[in-house]
Order: sequence, then structure tokens, then C-alpha cells
Amino acid sequence: MPGAARRGTLSGVKIYADRSPVFLRQLLTDLLVAVWVYAAIRFALWLHDLVQRLAVPGRKLEGAGGGLADNLAEAGGKVGRVPLVGDELTAPFTRAADAARSVAEAGRDQQELVGQLALALSVAALVFPLGLVLFGWLPLRVRWMRRAASAKALAAAPAGRDLLALRALVGQPLRKLTTIDPDVAEAWRRGDDATVDALAALELRRLGLRSGR
Repeated sequence: MPGAARRGTLSGVKIYADRSPVFLRQLLTDLLVAVWVYAAIRFALWLHDLVQRLAVPGRKLEGAGGGLADNLAEAGGKVGRVPLVGDELTAPFTRAADAARSVAEAGRDQQELVGQLALALSVAALVFPLGLVLFGWLPLRVRWMRRAASAKALAAAPAGRDLLALRALVGQPLRKLTTIDPDVAEAWRRGDDATVDALAALELRRLGLRSGR
């Protein structure tokens, strides 16, 4: 299959390692992160819905106040048609209707306040879990992808194995280096092919990559 179809490769970008231990660790970590993000979003939505229930009294208050205001206004309109005393009889209905509208307005304000609180709490609930993903897991994941791409490019370059071998000399544990050659630094300096190849393979193996790919 084409190179883009290889395991852990997408459009030339290395997503997963070649070797099973590193590959399985990366895959498991990615799955856990996906579950973590899903759970965080579900919790935020649940919290939002829970807080929104506090707006139910406000909706009832708005409905009751608005309905009462409409009824009082209608009644005042009918009373206002009474000859001579209509205007005087209408005034109490008008004041009562205004008071009912104030109650309805208070209900709307309460709903708006609850809506803002629900949004703020749900966003706050997402800050920590998503922050861990964006500033913890993601940078490490992207750094591995960059290192893997750089290592693969070096492995394909004529002089790249020397640089990979140098990376291994600098970053690999001494016990691993001495298994290649007791005086591995001297062997690398004199350009021993077997030592350079072994060091380059060791560096690729650290990233979970195969030297033959």
C-alpha cells in the first residue's frame, strides 16, 4: 500500500510509532484523552441543564405576570367604556396591569441571570480538563510527531545516520551505549559503520520507529 496508508501515517505525517509498545501506548493514551474530553463535555452539558432548571420559577413568574397583565388591561378597556365614570374606573386596572408587567419583567430577568450562570459554570467546568489536553497532552503529542518526522527524514538522508548516532550518544543511557561498544564514543568518532548504524537504530527505536522504513 502507499506510504500514506502505513500504520500511524497520514498524508506523510507520522501520527503513531512503528513499534508495538510505543504504538499501543500512544493509541491507549489517545483513546483515554478522547474519553476524557467526551466526559468533560457531557458533564458541562449536564451542569448547564441542571442550573437551567433554576429558571423554571422565572418562566412561571413571567407567564403568570404577563397573563395577568393582559387580563387586567382587557378588563380595564371594557370598564373604560362605561359612560362618565369609565376613566376613573380604569385607573386601578391600569396600575394593577403595570404591576403585573413588572412581575413578568422580574421573571425574565431571573431567567436571563440563570442562563448566564449556567453558561459560566459549564465553561468553568471545561477549563481544567480541556486545559490539561491543550497544554499537557497536545504539546507532547505534537513534539513526538515533529521528532519522528525529523528522525525519519534524517534516516533517509545520506549523512542523517551520523546525526541520529550523535543524538543517541547525547541522549541515550550509558548502559545502552556500552552494549554497542565499550568505547562507543571513540568508535563513533572514527566512523565505524556498524557502531553508527547501531546508534542510529537505537535513537529511532527510542521514538518507536523502525530503521528500515
